[in-house]
Amino acid sequence: MKQSKNALCAGALSVSLAGLDAHLVRINATISRAPTAFEIIGLSEARQRETRIRVLAALQQLNVDLHQRGVSVRVGPEEVASSGTFDVPMALTILAALGQITTALLEDTVILGELSLGGAIRPVRGVLPSLRGAIVHGITRAIVPRANAREAASVPGIHVLVANNLDELARYIREGAPLESAGEPPLFPIVPPAAVPDLGDLRGMHAARRALEIAAAGGHHLLLMGSPGAGKTTLARRMSGILLPLSLQEAIEVTSVYSVAGLLMPEVDLIGARPFRAPHHTVSGAGLVGGGEPVRPGEVALAHHGVLFLDELLEFRSSVLETLRQPLAEGRVTLARGRTRATFPAQALIVAAINPCPCGFAGDYARRCVCSPERLRAYRARLSDPLFDHFDVQVALPPVDVAALQSSSTGEPSRVVQKRVIAACAAQEERARRGATSRANAQLSPQELEQVATPDAAGARLLAEATERLGFSAAAYSRVLRVARTIADLDGSDGVHARHVAEAVHAVLLPP
Repeated sequence: MKQSKNALCAGALSVSLAGLDAHLVRINATISRAPTAFEIIGLSEARQRETRIRVLAALQQLNVDLHQRGVSVRVGPEEVASSGTFDVPMALTILAALGQITTALLEDTVILGELSLGGAIRPVRGVLPSLRGAIVHGITRAIVPRANAREAASVPGIHVLVANNLDELARYIREGAPLESAGEPPLFPIVPPAAVPDLGDLRGMHAARRALEIAAAGGHHLLLMGSPGAGKTTLARRMSGILLPLSLQEAIEVTSVYSVAGLLMPEVDLIGARPFRAPHHTVSGAGLVGGGEPVRPGEVALAHHGVLFLDELLEFRSSVLETLRQPLAEGRVTLARGRTRATFPAQALIVAAINPCPCGFAGDYARRCVCSPERLRAYRARLSDPLFDHFDVQVALPPVDVAALQSSSTGEPSRVVQKRVIAACAAQEERARRGATSRANAQLSPQELEQVATPDAAGARLLAEATERLGFSAAAYSRVLRVARTIADLDGSDGVHARHVAEAVHAVLLPP
C-alpha cells in the first residue's frame, strides 16, 4: 500500500477507569518522514517511557520498521487518560497509520490489554467495570486479553473477543482471521465456597451469637469486647456465613472492585461469596481506604457487601481510624490524586474487636487487671465518639466457660440463623417498597425511625426509664430504636414492643 508523507489513522478506542467509573479514551497516531522519534502525548512521563518500550518491542516482533519515521501518538482526553494501559490500541493505530491495517473493523470497539516485549497481550485490571462502562457509552464490541476472558464473559450486552498476541490481532483486522469469543455469561446464583466457618461449631456464647444475628439482620456495625482468647475473632469469621446471599448486582460490584485491585483470579468470572477482610492494625490509611498511583481500592472497599473485621481496634493509629468516617457515613470512598478523582463503593459491615483494657483482663475473674483508671480512660479514648456512635450493637464477651466447651450440645448452625436474617431483611425491603423507609435499619434517619420504630406504650416507658437511668445521648437513643426495630423484624413483629426495647438496651451499651 502506498504510504503518504503524513498519514493520520482514524484511531482506536480504549477505557480509562477512575475508581469504578469508566471513561472512553481515543488513541490516534500520526506517522511522518522525519528523524526517528516516538512521542506520546496525554500520559505522564513515567508511563510514556514504559509504554514506548513495550510498544516498540512488540512492533519489532512484527518486523515493523520505524527507522527515519516520526511517530506521534495522542491519548485523550488527557483529563481521563490518567489511568489505564493503552499498549494494544496504540500499537494498532501505529500499524494503521503505516497502512498495514485498516481500523474500520474497530469502530464501536474498545481494546484492552498490555503488551509484553515479545508481543503477547497480557491481562489488565478492571476489565469488568471497563466493559460495563463501555456499554453505557454505546459500545457494542470489545477485544480483551485471553487471560481476562472469564471476567469479560460475565458482562452481558457486549460482544467480546479475546486475543493472545499482537500478531494474531493484526491478522484478524487485516485478513479476517477468526478470534475466539470470550464465552457465555456465568449462571447465577453462584454457589459460594463452603470455607466459611459455621456458627454451629460454637458452644455457649449465646449473647454474642445473638449480637451477630442482630447485626447481620439490620446491617448494624458490631463491636465485640473481651479478653484475649474470649472468641472475638472466632465469632467475626462466622458473620459472613449468616448474611444474605449475594445478589447478581452485588456480585458484579464486588467482582469489579477486586478486578480493579488486581485480586481477581483468571479462573473466576464472578465472586459469589461475601468478602471477609481482616487488615492488621499496622495498616496504613492508604491500605485501609485506598490510594496509590494509579489509585487502587483499600480494605474497606474490598470488603464491599461483606465484612471488614478490625481486630485490636484500639491498636490502629487514630489517624487511620479517622479515615473510616467517610465510608461509614456515605458507604463509599472518594480519593483525589492530582487530577484524578476516584470513587469506590464501601458498604461493608464492620465488626471490630477490642480488649476491655490495655492488659486485656479487666473483668476476668481468673486473671487480675493491672491497669490504672487513668490508663483505662486513655485506652478507651483512642476511639473517637463519632466513630464509636457508628457501632449500633456492642457486646462484652465473658471469660471462656469451660463447662460450655465440654458440653456436647452445640448452637444453631449458620443456615438456620441465616433464614431468620433473610426474613428480617425481607421485612425491611417490604417497608422500603411501600415507601415507609428507603434503606436497611442501620441507616434509618430520625424521621424514618419515628415512622417505623416508635415503640408501644410499655416500650416507650421502658425506653424513657433507661434513658434517664443510663444517661443516653441522642445518638444512643437512636441506636436503641434502630436495634429494637431489627429485633422486632427477627421476631416477625410489625410493631416494636417492650421486649424488643429491653433487648436493644442491652445490645447497644458496653459496660463502663
